[in-house]
Amino acid sequence: MTAGAPPGTVLDAVLHNPTRLAVAAFLSECAEAEFAVVRDHCQVSDSVMSKAASALEDAGYVEIRKGHVGKRSRTWLSLTSVGQGALARHVTALQEIVAAARNAAAGMRAE
Repeated sequence: MTAGAPPGTVLDAVLHNPTRLAVAAFLSECAEAEFAVVRDHCQVSDSVMSKAASALEDAGYVEIRKGHVGKRSRTWLSLTSVGQGALARHVTALQEIVAAARNAAAGMRAE
C-alpha cells in the first residue's frame, strides 16, 4: 500500500521512477522503438536511458533487441506483455490515489 492511498493500492517500484514510467508509456503505444527515439522523447542522456532500459529489462517489462542498419549498430526496445500489465496496474494505482485525494478534499470543502 502507498501512503495516502486507498487500501489495496500498490505502486510498481520499477515504474515509480519517472524515466522508466515514461519509457514504458511510450513503448505501450508501439510495437518497437529505436533506443534513440525513446531517449529523445524522454529527454535524457544515453547513460540514463541505458540504465532505465536495463532496469525494465531486468524486471521483464522490456525486451531489448540489438542489430545493425547498414554498418551502424542499433538497439530497439519493446514492452513485453508483463510490462503492459504492470504499466496498466501502476496507472490504475496512480488514478486511485488522485481520486482518493480529490474525494477527501471535496469532503472537507463540504463541511
